[in-house]
Order: sequence, then C-alpha cells, then structure tokens
Amino acid sequence: MNTGQMLLTIGAIILFSILALQINSNQLTTQETMQNSKFGILAVSVASSFIEEATEKAFDENSIDDFVTSLSTLTSRGSFGPDAGENPDSTSQFDDFDDYDGYTVTITDMPSAVFKVMCTVDYVNPEASGFFTTSKTWHKQLTVRVTSPSMRDTIKMSKVFSYWKFP
Repeated sequence: MNTGQMLLTIGAIILFSILALQINSNQLTTQETMQNSKFGILAVSVASSFIEEATEKAFDENSIDDFVTSLSTLTSRGSFGPDAGENPDSTSQFDDFDDYDGYTVTITDMPSAVFKVMCTVDYVNPEASGFFTTSKTWHKQLTVRVTSPSMRDTIKMSKVFSYWKFP
C-alpha cells in the first residue's frame, strides 16, 4: 500500500468512527426523550387520579350532611386540610375537597419511577383578576404537582370544583 491509499483508508476509518458516534448519540437522545415522555404520561395519570378522587368528595365539610346556602358557613381558607380524626397521610379518610390542601405523598410502588405528589387547595374568584382569593366563594381549585427525579419537568394539573346552590 502506498501513502495515498493509506491516507484514504485512515480517512475512511475516521469518517466511519464519526458516523458511528453520531448514530449512538442520536439513539441515546431518542431513548431519553422516550423515557421522559413515558414518565410524563405516568405523572399525568397520577395527577388525574388525585383530581378525580377529590371531586368525588363533598365540596366542603359543612356540605356533607346539609345543603349550604350561605358563604359564611363554608370552611375558611386557614382551616383547609384534613379535619380532626382524619389521617393526614391517607386520602381514604378525607371526606371533603379541601382536605387535600397540603397533602404530600411519595409514590414508590410503580415499577419504573418514584413520584412525589403535592396538593394545594384555594378559593378562586373567576371574576377577579388574581383568580385566587382568601375570601370564601362557591369555587375551590385543587392544584396537583407531580415531580420525579426521572423527569425533567414538573407536571401541574388543576381542577376548579364549584358548589351549586339553587334558589
């Protein structure tokens, strides 16, 4: 082999090496994107489950047994969270929507990832510019945030739950 053939062979090997590295890099990026999407879908499912569970409960502690006709009888914002006798670590004992305020749990029983779920409940006023309010209204919003070390982003889902009173 002469010098020209040797240079062509070395050049071909270098080009092949660069091509192989680029293919591997693209494959790793694709796999990472697919994993992040998979965990994102699981996180959305987890958040949806908490929202569905919460909306099956009563609107307010005072609306469990009686029909509420006055805003003054609703629970104040400072009293949101589990009531006396309810286990703050278990949603199965929650009996109304605002019991989810401050609820945090780490879900470790999924085979693919660990998820941390954080819930907050606030009164909302759809007519106000700030939306959230400390005043009692017929509307409460549950915000569920799901994070995981396996995901890049935090999944945040919200649901406004309204109490309808009829004259």
